[in-house]
Amino acid sequence: MEKGVLRVKNVSHHKVGEKNPPREYTILDDVEYMIEIEEFKHGKWEPFKGNDVQLEFTRIDPFVRTTLKNSNGKLKTQFKLPDVYGVFKFLVDYRRIGYTHLLDVQQVSVRPLQHTQYERFIYSAYPYYVSAFSMMIGVVIFSCVFLYHKEPPKDVKKD
Repeated sequence: MEKGVLRVKNVSHHKVGEKNPPREYTILDDVEYMIEIEEFKHGKWEPFKGNDVQLEFTRIDPFVRTTLKNSNGKLKTQFKLPDVYGVFKFLVDYRRIGYTHLLDVQQVSVRPLQHTQYERFIYSAYPYYVSAFSMMIGVVIFSCVFLYHKEPPKDVKKD
């Protein structure tokens, strides 16, 4: 009789609070990932009881690595996407002695914020805002002084 045979029954990922996956994610989105793993025991498929399955959110290297929480074969986690855009993978690569190798890869796109999604004013840029406005005020003052300044008349000597 076979023991330790694992399979993936179902995989889903979506934004927190939604049910369907988007066409593309945006940086810093909160994401929920769920995978159902089954183990072949006593001639039938039963929910996997392991609690050491990890999810990696990778581009070339992992940006997020988290352990999935098991509730009767449904392993779930929530995390915030990194502040980096590109093509990423949800990667579950489970290798344990006594079990078959389990690999599941889901590819997704993560895009940057649209220009309408950024904050109107960035607090850390206030020194730059102040310097720009002070330069504008300085140019106006200099222009007024330069345009309206009268030099005193010079005495002309007669020979």
